Amino acid sequence: MMPGWGPPAVYAAAPIAVPVLPPGPHAVPDFLGPYLLDTGDKLRVFVYGQPNLSRIYTVDQIGNIAVPLIGQVHARARTTVDVERTIRAKLGTEFVKDPQVTVDVAQNRPFFILGEIRLPGQYPYVSGMTVETAVAIGGGYTERASQRCYRVTRRVNGVVDVMEVPSDYTLLPGDTVYVYERIL
Repeated sequence: MMPGWGPPAVYAAAPIAVPVLPPGPHAVPDFLGPYLLDTGDKLRVFVYGQPNLSRIYTVDQIGNIAVPLIGQVHARARTTVDVERTIRAKLGTEFVKDPQVTVDVAQNRPFFILGEIRLPGQYPYVSGMTVETAVAIGGGYTERASQRCYRVTRRVNGVVDVMEVPSDYTLLPGDTVYVYERIL
């Protein structure tokens, strides 16, 4: 067994080796790289001198945003800089001479919290939030909740990662937190 990995855990019907992180501050891992867009992210697109094109766009279920004049622009698994370049190139081919385009994230996709929590559901992501912050946003623990360890499910580059984490673990947009029931 690899160091840092806990015993295999069973979720649904398939055994999964779940990494267990030790207590202590947990920053977002470096291997994740720049923020990649996904469904639910809201993008602020500004095209200088073009107020009809400058607005907030939501990344749809397919991973696109629909921009007037140029149609669908693929955004999933891309950075804001990539989307900016694509919009600039498409507008510049036949609609706007030398377009000046800026794209940034207006609102991150939501996170989800489930299990022994008072108000389980989907909530807006807050930058730098931890599992503990997510629990507070979800209304706090139920009487049966375990406060020792939590399961976080995260999709990175199309791969689902399931981790057992402490309460100070840093979350990312789109993460799902599960609060376990305490064993009596």
